[in-house]
Amino acid sequence: MRLVTVRIDGATRAGRVSGDEIVLLDAPDVRAVLEAGPATSGTVPVAEASGTLALDGADFAPVVPAPDKIVCVGLNYRDHAEETNSALPAAPTYFAKYRRALTGPCDPIRLPPPEVSTSADWEVELAVVIGREVRNASADEALAAIAGFTVLNDVSIRDWQMRTTQFLAGKTFEGSTPVGPALVTTDEIGDGRGLSVSCTVDGVVKQSSNTDQLVFGPAELVADLSTIVTLDPGDIIATGTPAGVGMARNPQEWLAPGMVVRTAIEGIGELVNTCAGD
Repeated sequence: MRLVTVRIDGATRAGRVSGDEIVLLDAPDVRAVLEAGPATSGTVPVAEASGTLALDGADFAPVVPAPDKIVCVGLNYRDHAEETNSALPAAPTYFAKYRRALTGPCDPIRLPPPEVSTSADWEVELAVVIGREVRNASADEALAAIAGFTVLNDVSIRDWQMRTTQFLAGKTFEGSTPVGPALVTTDEIGDGRGLSVSCTVDGVVKQSSNTDQLVFGPAELVADLSTIVTLDPGDIIATGTPAGVGMARNPQEWLAPGMVVRTAIEGIGELVNTCAGD
């Protein structure tokens, strides 16, 4: 099943994708759907609302517009660790984003003014969406707590990221992180392994890899995080990015206003975003 959040008349509404239509649901967004109960095997825990929308041309919001938590994982692809001359981590490296960083799957990516930074980088990522409250999870409980997966572009402002050993400053610039277009549930897509991931900039392939390169898989991350904090429905875990980032290139490459970034994951969909100045 594929769940989306769309913008209609200045508000948001959850929907279920059915063929080339979106069946509107009686919930303001996908987080509210997940809070109402499990959303798997074609079962939606909220009633359908009146009306449908054409899938083509719908105004998609971030699939979860306001998650309680957005947790990201650094250096979690073997090929990315290799390109940055980094050892594989013994434990996951976590950092956070805040909800104002999120933007829709077709919205502009807001870049900082040039006097603030010109070092914006792309990062295609598989994102886990939590479907039920989970704490101190076993491996099986962690997998069961995953509602499904979506696509996230962890656009990073590298000079701010590298100012200190803490990544937060470069990771949560407002309107910089597209996420969506849909939550694809685990009964349709499995555990998130074996999926092709890619990122192009102005039609040029920058990243091309597979989630089999993950050091710590989705269920491992959920189990580990749940020992630290209770994970809630709608929480997002961005699982890391593969090789091909602009920072690791020689010479380095950065995003600029007008560039079009296409971020795709097999079986889920793609984000298509034009970079814009803030």
